[in-house]
Amino acid sequence: MSSQTDLPSHVRAIVDEIESEIGERDLPIDDITGSRSETSNDGHARPGDGRVEAAVREILLEIGEDPDRQGLERTPERVHRMYTELTAGYHVDPERLINGAIFDVAYSEMVIVKDIPFYSLCEHHLLPFFGTAAVAYIPRGRVIGLSKIPRIVEMYARRLQVQERLTQQIAEFLQERLAPQGVGVVMEATHLCAAMRGVRKPGTIMTTSSVLGLFRTRDRTRSEFLDHLARSAPRA
Repeated sequence: MSSQTDLPSHVRAIVDEIESEIGERDLPIDDITGSRSETSNDGHARPGDGRVEAAVREILLEIGEDPDRQGLERTPERVHRMYTELTAGYHVDPERLINGAIFDVAYSEMVIVKDIPFYSLCEHHLLPFFGTAAVAYIPRGRVIGLSKIPRIVEMYARRLQVQERLTQQIAEFLQERLAPQGVGVVMEATHLCAAMRGVRKPGTIMTTSSVLGLFRTRDRTRSEFLDHLARSAPRA
């Protein structure tokens, strides 16, 4: 087995990701966020100033736990790392995400990318909701690189969200960037705030859609999109 020093940097990064769960690496918060432990010009605390850790510690005390016991002593730090990772979408630069991957192509039929997994946080309870997204558009002479559509979903999912807004944001982003003939987005998700608390109904699925352009005004186009979603995708 070769040592890691023999590997190209991009392969080392993949190996590191496989070997170490991101949220559990022994990295200071500053290394993850790129921010220094200080107060910004607007008076808000930046990541790394200890406020999140202190707040988590108070929550542990409030529920009757001992934040100093062995299993919990590093929990505030882990929670800070976790939320930094799960809300990274706020910091994504859309221009860098697209990175010029919009191309002039004489194609005007429907393009669909479906079964895109996503994970997000419900803004009401900070509990996860997760599922799959299907995104379709009808080009008007311009297409976007295939890998960019899941990245767009990821950019908006890694924020505090409600599913309805998340669905609309994805559709509106593509409409704005591509000016296509139409856009359709359907998202299906399980919400832990409904499964673990409140009504406590595990297995409940929430479906949301956002349709723009021809997907909204032409029944035939919308039906074609839904028919594609009903078909099972071929498996490799």
